[in-house]
Amino acid sequence: MLAGAAPAVQAETLRDALAAVYNTNPTLEGARATQRATDENVPIQNAQGLPSLNATATYVEFVKQSANAFTAPDRNLTVDPTLTVPLYSGGAIRNGIKAAKERVAAGQADLRATESAVFSQAVAAYMDVLRTEALVALAANQVEVLDVTFQSTSDRFEIGTLTRTDVAQAQSRLALAQGDLQSAYANLISAREAYIELVGRAPTDLEAPPPLPNLPENVGMAVVTALESNPDLIAAKERAQAAGFDTEVAGSGRLPTLSAFANASYSNFFGTLGGFGQNLVQAEITGNAGLRVTIPIFQGGIVAARQRQAGARETAALEQVIAAERDVIQQTRAAYANWQAANAVIESSQAAVSAAELSLEGVRAENSIGNRTIIDVLNAEQELLSSRAQLVTARRNAYVAGFTLLAAMGKAEARDLNLDTGGPLYDPQVNYERVRGKFWDWDRDPEPEANSTRTVDIEAADALIGPTLEPGE
Repeated sequence: MLAGAAPAVQAETLRDALAAVYNTNPTLEGARATQRATDENVPIQNAQGLPSLNATATYVEFVKQSANAFTAPDRNLTVDPTLTVPLYSGGAIRNGIKAAKERVAAGQADLRATESAVFSQAVAAYMDVLRTEALVALAANQVEVLDVTFQSTSDRFEIGTLTRTDVAQAQSRLALAQGDLQSAYANLISAREAYIELVGRAPTDLEAPPPLPNLPENVGMAVVTALESNPDLIAAKERAQAAGFDTEVAGSGRLPTLSAFANASYSNFFGTLGGFGQNLVQAEITGNAGLRVTIPIFQGGIVAARQRQAGARETAALEQVIAAERDVIQQTRAAYANWQAANAVIESSQAAVSAAELSLEGVRAENSIGNRTIIDVLNAEQELLSSRAQLVTARRNAYVAGFTLLAAMGKAEARDLNLDTGGPLYDPQVNYERVRGKFWDWDRDPEPEANSTRTVDIEAADALIGPTLEPGE
């Protein structure tokens, strides 16, 4: 694997990568499908309060008759339709619907969290590719520099101005640099493969990312925004509300239930009912209607146990709200600190690079007149390489930390980044509104199919870098 010029291809921006993630990432597509499944809990709960109509048909052939049956028929067809209308269920249906709606809201918040988490991973993968490309360029440049140093040292040894020790030192540093270059190649391939996994396509000539929007001025503003908008915290609060309704549902089991019913029955003996010349009715229709009240008197304590159980789960959900709040505060403050630290490292690394460049220039000049040894030159070159690598890494870390901060604040989704996804953004509320009032038993969606893209046909990543990348970038 050698660093060299890649074929001319169209450059890709971070916004392009995030748009591809939004449209084709399987984790995100799976989360959307999971949310659509959660939406169906509302019509499922609602169906328990709607009328139900059933019919039972029975056809009987009386193969062997009793000797004492004088009017027994030979065959009979009976059709029994039954209509049941729930009127009162102690609040179980009403509270069950409310709980389902709260869980839909929690699921929508979870979907937001998944989106920002996948975006955070994609941003890190994008920046990792840029960083490792720069590190490969630095490592390749270092090999070239040390090769020149080694050749120069060997030439000066031949004319007697340097010792064999100087040559060995230069050769050792060159061998180490060549090993570091191979490691950089492997790291670049790994970074590009991680990019392919998340984005669904190979990285091609990635451009520098744009400035991040809506970053806070201080950590206090970040925490306030996070407590208002963080999707994980919102989801925890919605689940606590749903758990409260679950407690009410559990307690309704000790209350009476009331329902209306209507039954009809059609019976046909096909002219086989009779005996002794009797003229009997061979087909008839009967019907009845009424109200049914069920009053629980004693159920062995099961209702109370279920309510205590639901209450304990509600308490756990309330505790999880506080835990989520603590986690959001910790994540936000830590992300802000990492972002600030990375920005400070950028400033110090830029100063270190400038100083190392000046130091190397001076050491080389002093070496040319005999005031510095070869090892001094090699050390100065290594310091410059380390400073440049630290600067590259700090720039990556600052951007990733900034995006992580936005994610903790609940501001790292497609709607916040104003992504151009080639169409309207996915709105989970649309599917919820579509299914919430459905009650027809034969209403079906199209056959399930995967929407995300596969990467099996994408060629394995290589370690080539573009010709325009400079070592200091």
